[in-house]
Amino acid sequence: MPKKDLLLLSHCPSMNQVLLKKLLLTDPTLKIFHDLENRDWFYYFKQGPEKIAAIKKEYKSLSYEGLISMYRDKRISIITIFDEMYPYLLKEISDPPPILYYKGDLKLGHSPRLISVVGTRNPTHYGKVTSELLIPTLVKKDWTIVSGLAIGIDTVAHEVTIQNGGKTIAVIAGGLDHIYPKQNESLAKVIMNSHLIISEHPPHIKPSKWHFPMRNRIISGISLGTIVIQAKRKSGSLITAQQALEQNREVFAVPGPIYDDNCRGTNELIQSGAKLVQTPEDILNEIFVNKKLF
Repeated sequence: MPKKDLLLLSHCPSMNQVLLKKLLLTDPTLKIFHDLENRDWFYYFKQGPEKIAAIKKEYKSLSYEGLISMYRDKRISIITIFDEMYPYLLKEISDPPPILYYKGDLKLGHSPRLISVVGTRNPTHYGKVTSELLIPTLVKKDWTIVSGLAIGIDTVAHEVTIQNGGKTIAVIAGGLDHIYPKQNESLAKVIMNSHLIISEHPPHIKPSKWHFPMRNRIISGISLGTIVIQAKRKSGSLITAQQALEQNREVFAVPGPIYDDNCRGTNELIQSGAKLVQTPEDILNEIFVNKKLF
């Protein structure tokens, strides 16, 4: 049963995501994990016998029913790439997460109108006002707003969406037991109860620095397009925009003053071909032409 094996293997401390994805690419049924002789692991996956022995020992120590029961008690649900309800846009990207842990309404992940909003963690008044100008119109057009629950533009995007009666999806780094940043725990609870919050990591995993670029590919991959509102030249928002381009998604950028460091990244995105956004219609018209949604 690939779903069972996938869940158990993802909880083995000695297993890493790179190896797990290689196993899935080689054999989506994951029977190879049980059938491959220990001596052959190095030939196929460059893994030594000690590492494989450790993974197999950890695998045998885990209980599938126990994990499912524990997550049920925490009101945490699990969807795997083998399930029909796995978000269809996310499944299209080159490296979709094998498992998603979530709280809330998973149907939001299948909304035909998903768009992400990202930006600096230190927005100016201009960035906040821009968000308040663009997002309500998108919400009225039944767009679900995706963001990363970070402080700054992410928080503004989620809050403005909720205040205007819209739906939002938060994609977090780390597991659902460790909401980051702490100051957004109350916002996360609202999203868990009435919207959707997802992570590719088991709930007990604390967020690490390398989790954030991984999270960004989910934000862009689950959406038809990404809107960048204020970003420095080197920022996670630009990583999200680059991932969106690699995933064949639309990229939109709000221009800003040339003297503002928070806008240099977005201005350079526009120079590189991102769609310049001055009104919500700039976004809707572009997606209308390229995706034929309406």
